[in-house]
Amino acid sequence: MKPLALALAAALALASPALAGEQYVDRTGFAVSGYDVVAYRTLVQAPVGSDQPAPVPGRADITAEWNGATFAFATPENRAAFLADPARFAPQYDGHCAYGVSKGGKVPGNPALWRIVDDKLYLNITRNVVGFWEEDIPGNISLAEGNWPGIEAGKASANPIPEFTSAAPVK
Repeated sequence: MKPLALALAAALALASPALAGEQYVDRTGFAVSGYDVVAYRTLVQAPVGSDQPAPVPGRADITAEWNGATFAFATPENRAAFLADPARFAPQYDGHCAYGVSKGGKVPGNPALWRIVDDKLYLNITRNVVGFWEEDIPGNISLAEGNWPGIEAGKASANPIPEFTSAAPVK
């Protein structure tokens, strides 16, 4: 019976979701620099090659904990939507740069450099990187998805986001 029990335990362990890596949190103390991850869905997305609209700041008094980080929201309704399905709204790759992950690394994602693809929020680190990522979004997502399992559990980036001044959530 021992071999059967070990096989069952191994199968269950493999079927369980892997522990997520650390969410990127900058000096604001909030995931996504305190911007409301649900509100991205209300913004009109710019065409590839154009700057996206500015993200919506969250409020320090409307928050939720998920993946070891505090997320801030502009409204209680957005907080409720997030709590109903946090994986849908949280940025991919724990808030790290999608292009960086496609190249096998973990660098911070800039909440002002965003795109929603197939109902998933992706962040990138700099405008130059956005240009590289947008050259082949599906291909870069495919590469990132292949790389992510190998780097996900690693420590979150401790680097600041270049060319970005984060604003703390509105009180």
